[in-house]
Amino acid sequence: MASPGAETKKPGNHNDFVQLCNPHVAAMKEDVLYHFSLSTSTHDFPTMFGDVKFVCVGGSPSRMKAFIKYVAVELGLDHPGAEYPDICEGTDRYAMFKVGPVLSVSHGMGIPSIAIMLHELIKLLYHARCSGVTLIRIGTSGGIGVEPGSVVITRQAVDGCFKEEFEQIVLGKRVVRNTHLDDWLVQELVRCSADLGEFPTVVGNTMCTLDFYEGQGRLDGALCSYAEKDKQEYLRAAYEAGIRNIEMESSVFAAMCNACGLRAAVVCVTLLNRLEGDQISSPHEVLVEYQQRPQRLVGHFIKKCLAAA
Repeated sequence: MASPGAETKKPGNHNDFVQLCNPHVAAMKEDVLYHFSLSTSTHDFPTMFGDVKFVCVGGSPSRMKAFIKYVAVELGLDHPGAEYPDICEGTDRYAMFKVGPVLSVSHGMGIPSIAIMLHELIKLLYHARCSGVTLIRIGTSGGIGVEPGSVVITRQAVDGCFKEEFEQIVLGKRVVRNTHLDDWLVQELVRCSADLGEFPTVVGNTMCTLDFYEGQGRLDGALCSYAEKDKQEYLRAAYEAGIRNIEMESSVFAAMCNACGLRAAVVCVTLLNRLEGDQISSPHEVLVEYQQRPQRLVGHFIKKCLAAA
């Protein structure tokens, strides 16, 4: 449960237009999405993005470009010589690609980076008058008690103390937001994984940490003040709390989507079982195939949704 004073907001009708939790934006004559190098005064957002129904976000620009190429083929929208230019080519902060109703955006690494991106992404969808939008984070993670290559569909994002909340300091005050993810979307993604039958998929909680090393109980960082025994006790406690993987973006992703009433999911592949080690040592070609698994699952989900529309 979120602590007293936690902000919660039930998602509205999924076909509703995207809304903001900020009354100031509507009064602005121009909204500059600085980190996207886009502006409402220089770009026609409804024309560029008004048909978007699915937004997929992931860490690296190259992975998100690969995803949009994959989706284009899956949806029959690809053609010989097709190019997928970076819509955010005016900046090197983030990359954005589009094909049909699908938008693919990179978010960098960690909570601050994805949070900045999400503020501008949700505003973009608002200015474009988008409706019925689903957001999905696809990425990599460290598994807890699951075999490498497993895909984890997140039920709830939790912090390093296993609390189901995202905390931020706003104007010197502690603001806590709910991190629950859409139940219907979780079950639909489980069904899509069963349709594919290509890789193990589990539903569980995802622990979101502030860094890759100490925050995740690793022994191989530049700093470490605990022993192997302490690490194992912590990770086993996490497993008992229903946590099946660890990454660095899910809590703020869930919190911001919740606050704006957006249907959202997190789908990450595990690159290793953290109960068995800290370093990622699988061959490059194996890791590449692992990273394609969330893309294949989410691509199948999008294709299925569009076929049923």
